[in-house]
Amino acid sequence: MKIYHHISELSNLSNSIVTIGTFDGVHLGHQKIIQRLGEIKHRLGGEIVLFTFDPHPRKVLFPDQKDLKLITTTDEKCHLLKNLGVDHVLVYPFTKEFAQMNASNYISDIIVSALKTKHLVIGYDHRFGANREGSIHTLKTFAEIYKYDLEEIPAEEINQLNISSTRIRKAVDDGDIKTANEFLGYHFFISGRVIKGKQLGRTIGYPTANILIEDADKLLPKLGVYAVNVIIGHQTHRGMLNIGMNPTTDVEKSIKVEVHIFEFNQDIYGEQLKVEFVKRIRSEQKFSNLDELKRALANDQIACENI
Repeated sequence: MKIYHHISELSNLSNSIVTIGTFDGVHLGHQKIIQRLGEIKHRLGGEIVLFTFDPHPRKVLFPDQKDLKLITTTDEKCHLLKNLGVDHVLVYPFTKEFAQMNASNYISDIIVSALKTKHLVIGYDHRFGANREGSIHTLKTFAEIYKYDLEEIPAEEINQLNISSTRIRKAVDDGDIKTANEFLGYHFFISGRVIKGKQLGRTIGYPTANILIEDADKLLPKLGVYAVNVIIGHQTHRGMLNIGMNPTTDVEKSIKVEVHIFEFNQDIYGEQLKVEFVKRIRSEQKFSNLDELKRALANDQIACENI
């Protein structure tokens, strides 16, 4: 799969099967759209092109709303799309100027001239252009002029899944990993680099890898302890992860992400980890002393290993 950040890089396209959207999380509803693109490619040939945005449009259009966190970073989203068979991803810089582009220019300049669209598949109620003036009816009108095929995934096909990025964000925020994973069709995950912490865990028998999440917009689950899978390179390990402020041992109020990997003792400082969330075990607690903390961690490990 090829990834582009400038429209000028797309000059070699000729028979594009296109879809457009933010695709945050690449959840089962999104996957249904991409599956349809794959069916068209199998039947008629061509290349699958996904047109998406960075930053998320809401961050540009509503800058005062600081609470939007994303299920997937742009890199994570592209990785998921690659595994779904997408050939090309254009990550377009979303700006206020772009948001004010009128619908007809958007179709002629972007959909037709830049993306070389022959087949366009969109989710229901897709809106675009200044003041969201563009709709399925606009696309149908111009389809006759520019000779591209148009297909809208019916509302009932998506609604029967009862899935949206908003619902998934709320589930993750509530610590309801089971629901989030069901809607995503895979384990919700975070990615980050291992950095040095206070190394207290190793003194009580539970060494942890401190994970730095470098994208401030990345959604994190509710504070607490989770059963997780930890992917290092091509190997998957089981573990337990804490998101919180370590109230038993720390006076700092910053949120930390620490994972204890079962039966693992390698030096992984500086390496990138992917952590998949399987189930929330409990809320973060403050214990009276380290012995209480150690007993709680032992119980947590048993709970995680039994999942």
